[in-house]
Amino acid sequence: QVQLVESGGGLVQAGDSLRLSCLIAGPTFSFSTYTVGWFRQAPGKEREFVGGINTWPRRSAYYADSLKGQFVIFRDTEKKVVYLIINSAKPEDTAVYFCAADEDGGSRPQSVGDFDHWGQGTQVTVSS
Repeated sequence: QVQLVESGGGLVQAGDSLRLSCLIAGPTFSFSTYTVGWFRQAPGKEREFVGGINTWPRRSAYYADSLKGQFVIFRDTEKKVVYLIINSAKPEDTAVYFCAADEDGGSRPQSVGDFDHWGQGTQVTVSS
């Protein structure tokens, strides 16, 4: 079993940066076999892919085309944490942010249905 726990959300001002964390636990989890992604869901909207990080053929982060440039994803393999940096936050970035794990470290999934394990989410609110 794999558990994901997000943290780092809160209330920020427009223009601020914010770092979210996704701590991953479970005896079967390994970054060598999982891809980890970040999604967000604003009130009344569908869950939206933000970006992810996979492992092979080489470790690389990838992002939704519409959101490139504002977000950065990286990981600390030793701590089993994947981070999401939100730069120059805007009110429209207000959402619950989720991390998720796909049991294929070589994939680059972007759909909700592609991920096998989910965290509970962390709320990010950006005030104008």
